[in-house]
Amino acid sequence: MKTVNRKDMVLTFFFLSLTILLYFVPTGFEQRISEHSVRCRGQVLSIDNSEVKQFGIIRIGTQELTVKILDGPFQGREVQSMNNIMGKLELDKFFKVGDTALVVLSLKNGDIFYANAQDHYRINTECILLASFALLLVLFGGWTGLKALLSFVFAAMMIWKILVPAFLKAYDPAMVSLGVVTVLTAAIIFLVGGATRRGLVAFLGAFLGIVTTCVLALVFSQGFHLHGAVKPFSETLLYSGFPNLNLTRIFLASVFMASSGAVMDLAMDVAVSMDEVIRRHPYITFSEAVLSGFRVGRAVVGTMTTTLLLAYSSSYIILLMVFMAQGVPLVNMLNLNYVAAEILNTIVGSFGLVTVAPFTAFVGAMIYTRGKIHVRV
Repeated sequence: MKTVNRKDMVLTFFFLSLTILLYFVPTGFEQRISEHSVRCRGQVLSIDNSEVKQFGIIRIGTQELTVKILDGPFQGREVQSMNNIMGKLELDKFFKVGDTALVVLSLKNGDIFYANAQDHYRINTECILLASFALLLVLFGGWTGLKALLSFVFAAMMIWKILVPAFLKAYDPAMVSLGVVTVLTAAIIFLVGGATRRGLVAFLGAFLGIVTTCVLALVFSQGFHLHGAVKPFSETLLYSGFPNLNLTRIFLASVFMASSGAVMDLAMDVAVSMDEVIRRHPYITFSEAVLSGFRVGRAVVGTMTTTLLLAYSSSYIILLMVFMAQGVPLVNMLNLNYVAAEILNTIVGSFGLVTVAPFTAFVGAMIYTRGKIHVRV
C-alpha cells in the first residue's frame, strides 16, 4: 500500500481548513433572504385543476393545491397553495397528488400568511446523487480520489463564496475570474498531482494557457459585438437591483472560466507524460524534452477541442433543431448574437487548449532538465 507523504498531508489539511473557513465566510447578501418566511417540504394531498385550460401541449391557468407540511415549525399543518401555470414549458411545473414540493411559507405575526408550492422537492435526490458520486470517487481513487473530492468542494465554495459575491459587488469580473481560476488551478493540480515538480509544471502550463484564453476573449469580443445580455437571466439580474453591473465583462469572464477545466486536464496530461519520460531517460536534453511534450500535446489536444465543441453544442441542441426545422439559413444562424456567443466560447476555449500544450512542454523541459539547453551529441 502506498504511504502518504507528509508534504501531501500538510497540503491536504491546508485546503481542507480553507474549505471549512470559506463555508463560514458570509457573502454579504444574506440580508436579502427574508426573515419572515420558512422553507419546508410539503406533500400534495389534493388538487383542483378546474381552472387549468389545455391547448395542445400547453397548459395555462391555476392549480389549487392542498399541501401537508412535512417538516419545520409547522409540521403537520395543511395549507392551501396556488400554482400559476403560464404556458411556458421551460418554467412551469405541474403537480400531481402525492408529489413532494418545496413550500415557502410567508409569515405574519408568527403564523402562516401565504403558502407557495415553489417547485418539486429535489434536494434529497440531489444529495443521493452527490453522495454516490463521492463514494465512487473515493472507492476508485483512494487517497487521490479523496483529494479530488476535496478539490471539488473547494471549487464550489470558491465560486459561491468569492466569485459570485465579487461579481455582484461590481468588482472587475475578468480580474476576479482570473484570480479565482488561478487559485482553483493551484488547488486542484497540487492536491491531485501533489506538491512536486510534476504539479508545478502542470500548474504553470495551465496558468499560461488560462491567461492566453483570457486575453483572447477580451480581444476578439470586440469584433463579435456581443454584450452580456445574451446569457439567460441577465436582464433578471439587472432588474433585481443591480443595474450597474457590466454584463459584458461577466460574459467574457465566463468564456475563459468555462475552458479552464479542460486546460488543467491537458496541462496535467503533458506534465505527467513528460515526468514519466524523464524518469525513464534522466539524461534527456532540453530540446528532446520539449519534443516529447509536443508529441503528447498533439495526441491529446485534438480530442480536447472536440470535447469543448460537444459540451457547448449539447446545451443548444434544441435550438439547432429549431433552426433546421424552420429552414433558417446557416449564415443567418451563425450571425445571431447568442449563437456567436457560443462560437466565441468554443473557439477561444480551443485556443487556450492548443496553447497550453506547448506552454507546458517548454515549462516542463526547463524544470525537468534544470535549464539545460544544449543538445547531446
